[in-house]
Amino acid sequence: MGDLCPNAWVIQRSPYMISIMEEVSDSQQHRPVLTQTADVVGATGTVVNIQRFAVHDGPGVRTTVFLKGCPLTCWWCHNPESRAPAADLEIVGERCIQCGSCVEACSHDAVVRLEDGTFSVDPLHCTRCGECTEACPTEGRRMVGETYTVGRVIDEVIKDRVFYEESGGGVTFSGGEPLAQRDFLLALLDECRLRGLHTCVDTSGMAEERVILQVAELADLFLYDLKLLDDNRHRIFTGAGNRAVLTNLMALAQRGADVWIRVPLIPGINDDIGNIDALAGFVSALETDWPVFLLPYHAIAQDKYARLGREYPLVGLEPPLQAQVEAAADRLRDAGLRVNIGG
Repeated sequence: MGDLCPNAWVIQRSPYMISIMEEVSDSQQHRPVLTQTADVVGATGTVVNIQRFAVHDGPGVRTTVFLKGCPLTCWWCHNPESRAPAADLEIVGERCIQCGSCVEACSHDAVVRLEDGTFSVDPLHCTRCGECTEACPTEGRRMVGETYTVGRVIDEVIKDRVFYEESGGGVTFSGGEPLAQRDFLLALLDECRLRGLHTCVDTSGMAEERVILQVAELADLFLYDLKLLDDNRHRIFTGAGNRAVLTNLMALAQRGADVWIRVPLIPGINDDIGNIDALAGFVSALETDWPVFLLPYHAIAQDKYARLGREYPLVGLEPPLQAQVEAAADRLRDAGLRVNIGG
């Protein structure tokens, strides 16, 4: 991150921020009241997977439900399989025994045997129908994304109720972007509340304000990503501007929601002094007691991109040094923020 200036950040509310706050205040007066329905267990959505005994997705021991679909394309995304709303085809090359079952099963002529004996997928013909995955005897091909009912999800997460109660944990809805499946998410949160389960929503904040306020009626905690304060840089590295992210965070602050702010620290992208200071000023001006979690970059998801037939944008990028992470944390603390590293 380079040498950090010793001077603490002076918090100033820019005209831009004031104008956004006025918009949020006005919209709060017309906040829709969420009408809960009793019969939601049959509602469906697309789930990537359900991970049990998670300890980094909120307080205590949790079950994390990964929902599919995300409006962002962050360069450092560690769940690329959850971006597309529909199911994805994942190829685990090391499991392939070159039996050719996938070629025979594909009715769209989308699987091609290469000269070296391996197989490739023709994206122009592949319909993600799953025929090749059903034929593969080693699970070298598998579909990512499955339709679940609310009832099926609840049946899974309720199995670990005893661990939630003993650890102060619960259920976290992540993704992808869980707000992208608003109706499904609301139904899941409603059912969890009826069963007394603590809920977290892990979100980028990219949604309409009315959506995040509806979710806030039912969610106990938000894990809220805050990446880049400069709109242009945010657009370059995530595929979208950050106005919705900032306005929605302000709306949650005005509502008095419980939020953990999470900052992925990506070397050369958002770890510079300018972004750290801007982030500190913005969060401080919200006048909340929300904690900030710095999440150092890692490349653990790089193999996922290859399995999906995609190119990893940050090949060769090394994680930040501990000294760099500590320097960023100290600078945020200088602004009066409660900062944790990891988690």
